[in-house]
Amino acid sequence: QVQLVESGGGVVQPGGSLRLSCVASGLDFDEYSIGWVRQAPGKEREMVSCISPYYDSTYYAESAKGRFTITGDVAKSTVYVQMNSLKPTDTAVYTCAAGRGEMFCTSNIPTYYYATYEGQGTQVTVSS
Repeated sequence: QVQLVESGGGVVQPGGSLRLSCVASGLDFDEYSIGWVRQAPGKEREMVSCISPYYDSTYYAESAKGRFTITGDVAKSTVYVQMNSLKPTDTAVYTCAAGRGEMFCTSNIPTYYYATYEGQGTQVTVSS
């Protein structure tokens, strides 16, 4: 049984940093890519970053480029996203999501359409 569990959300001032973690227990990292999806109040869901461990490739939405870094630790079944220079517009619920193959990343950035598995999400609030 696959389970995705996020942690690391919180409240941070503009310009600050947070690192989110997603433990993907039971997930085959050779078959699945993992992405971070966010949803702000009143807005559509957006995939901001994605990693394909098998192909060792990463993808970013324009809103995240230069500020977010996604990494994976296969031995720990964990994917991280380091978020720097945070802005109030980054305020959202962040959810990790997994889908098959590298196409999961290329098909879902920036407009998020689907995943095979999703976590429950963690709130990130950027406010002074």
